[in-house]
Amino acid sequence: MKSRVFVPEKLDVAALAHDAASLAGEWPAVSLSRLADSAAPEAPASGWPALRWSLAGELRQPSPAHHGAKPQTWLHLTASGQVALTCQRCLKPVVEDMAIDRWIRFVDTEAEAAALDVDSDDDVLALPRHLDARELIEDEMLLALPLVPRHEVCPEPLTHADVEEVEVEERPNPFAKLAALKRSKD
Repeated sequence: MKSRVFVPEKLDVAALAHDAASLAGEWPAVSLSRLADSAAPEAPASGWPALRWSLAGELRQPSPAHHGAKPQTWLHLTASGQVALTCQRCLKPVVEDMAIDRWIRFVDTEAEAAALDVDSDDDVLALPRHLDARELIEDEMLLALPLVPRHEVCPEPLTHADVEEVEVEERPNPFAKLAALKRSKD
């Protein structure tokens, strides 16, 4: 029997799971344009190490309580790499190690995916005819980026610019008049 050839950019997830097959590889970080756009200006993605990834398909048999249910299609996705983002304290590049390890369940329809995703801790997606695994891996990497990248200890001490103190004009409390009216009625 001839084995199938799987291409990550046009992946047949159902066939990958049916064959219990796996794929692995590396991509230059710069080839993931949306991830590369997050780079610190002083540390562009062209200088980052390659992103390593792997995909493994699996068909899981439903529990005996779900007699007659068809097997479930699962995809195990792992990816790791390094990105250099802008530290939000010192505005210098900060290198972040990234690692993703996800199981994604695929179902027949968007409606079924939405219903199951609400009640499940697992990621649930509708099974496409062909999946762009590069796009999926890039999405997962983007979701894993820190919201506020920063060094544990910034490489240079932070400097504070001399800032003139601005006098704040005191404005009367808008409720003070109301309180005074209330007291005068009592």
